[in-house]
Amino acid sequence: MTDRFNLTGQAALITGGASGIGKAIAQAILEAGGKVWIGSRTAEKVETAVEELSKSAGGDAVLGQSLDVTDDQSVEETTAKALESFGRVDILVNSAGIIIKKPTQELTLDEFNTVHESHVTGTLRCCKAVAATMKEQGSGSIINIASISSFVDLVEVTAYAAAKSAILGLTRSLANEWAKYGIRTNAIAPGFIPTDLNRKFLEGTERGRRILENTPMERFGTADEIAGAAVFLSSPAASFVNGHTLVVDGGYLACGIGDSFAPWARPDE
Repeated sequence: MTDRFNLTGQAALITGGASGIGKAIAQAILEAGGKVWIGSRTAEKVETAVEELSKSAGGDAVLGQSLDVTDDQSVEETTAKALESFGRVDILVNSAGIIIKKPTQELTLDEFNTVHESHVTGTLRCCKAVAATMKEQGSGSIINIASISSFVDLVEVTAYAAAKSAILGLTRSLANEWAKYGIRTNAIAPGFIPTDLNRKFLEGTERGRRILENTPMERFGTADEIAGAAVFLSSPAASFVNGHTLVVDGGYLACGIGDSFAPWARPDE
C-alpha cells in the first residue's frame, strides 16, 4: 500500500519553496523519497531552507536558488539547473505568490496586475518551462496552489481572489491539453493556513474569529496538512486524477448551519 505514495526517484521543482506551504511540501516530498529543487525570490531564504531540509535528507536531495516567477530568464535558468542536477523534473509545484489587502477602490491597476503576474502568469511560465521535459519523459505531475478564495469571497483581497480563481481555469486547460503527453495537472485549494504571507490577517483578528466559527473543525489548518495532499497528487496513487482541485479546508466550504461551535462560542451546558 505504501508504494502507492512512494516518490523514490522522482524530482520536484517547487516555487515559493523556501517558506510556508511550499517548504512544507518540499519536506513531505523528501520524506516520500523524492528530491527537491526549491526556488524563492530571496536567495538567503533559499539557502536557509536548503540547509534545514538537508538535515533530514541526503546532501544532494535538496538544492535551490533564487527564483523570480515573473521573469522569463529566471524561470528558464532555474529549470535548466534543476534538470542538470537531477536529470529530470517529475513534479512541479507552483506555490509562489503575493497578496495585497486593501479596499478595492484603493487598489491600483498596477497592484492588481502585479498580483496576477505573480500567481497566474508566473504559474503558466513555470508550467511551460517544464512541459518539454515532461513530454519527453512521457509523465509529470503539475500541482498549482489555488485558494479558498477561488470559491468564496474574502473581503479586500480582490486581486488575490481574482488570481486564485484564474488558477482553476488554467489548471483545467492544461489538464485537458497535456494529458495526452502523460502530464497530469491538478490544484490544491488550501483553506485558512497561517503563514508568513497571511498570518497577520488571521491570528488574533476579528476576521480570524469569524473564520473559525464557520470551520467545522474549529481551527486553522497547517502547512503540513496541505503537504500531504501534494504528496498524494504527485504519487502513483493519483494516477487517474487530472484537472481536479482538491480543497483542504477543514470543512469551511461545506459549512452551512450546523452544531459546531468555536470554543468561545459554545452554549452553556
